[in-house]
Amino acid sequence: MSDEQREFKRETPANGYDRDIWSIFKVMGEFVEGYDKLFQIGPCISIFGSARTKPDNEYYELAVETADKITKKGFGVITGGGPGIMEAANKGADIGKGKSVGLGISLPFEQGTNQYVDPDFTINFNYFFVRKVMFVKYAQGFVVFPGGFGTLDELFESLTLIQTRKISQIPIILFGSEYWKGLKEWMENTMKEWGTISDTDTDLFHITDSTDEAVKIICDFYSKENPMPNFYF
Repeated sequence: MSDEQREFKRETPANGYDRDIWSIFKVMGEFVEGYDKLFQIGPCISIFGSARTKPDNEYYELAVETADKITKKGFGVITGGGPGIMEAANKGADIGKGKSVGLGISLPFEQGTNQYVDPDFTINFNYFFVRKVMFVKYAQGFVVFPGGFGTLDELFESLTLIQTRKISQIPIILFGSEYWKGLKEWMENTMKEWGTISDTDTDLFHITDSTDEAVKIICDFYSKENPMPNFYF
């Protein structure tokens, strides 16, 4: 046994196994609550973006407008339930009188659920991975506004699931060409050049600056497809 293994063994609590087993039940509980609340919400679009975006930012207003238009086409809106772009999207869903879902996460440095989330569709998670399952399972598309690591995590999770055919292709829209163009150029000029993605992988998403175009992409897609949950366990 190495010195590192001895150190790990010495520091592991005697009841570590029991804690791991208990964690399984906590994870199960979050899945059950999520499935129970979201099973019958109907077609929804997940809207991602930075929690740091202020109400006077143009993308805040564009997120409000996008969500309003989406709900008027019969879709609900799912966000992370927090401030910034999430608040804007929930506000737009509220204005459009559509379902406004907030999937919160317990963090020491973030505010609670924003005021525009429907209390009947508010869930707070402890585990990021459970929350991400809910974002994907019950969404019929993704609109991704400028954001940070969390937004990129959610974007690439969705792209990976589609690329690997774990879920069917659904619309993914990156809103804000000024923000996203560098990422696409890097994919085109570096990832494709190195052969780490296929030539067609950048066809999995659209970049736009138009709320009307974002909604049209989603509606055109579902004029030919029936919206369904993305996977079953």
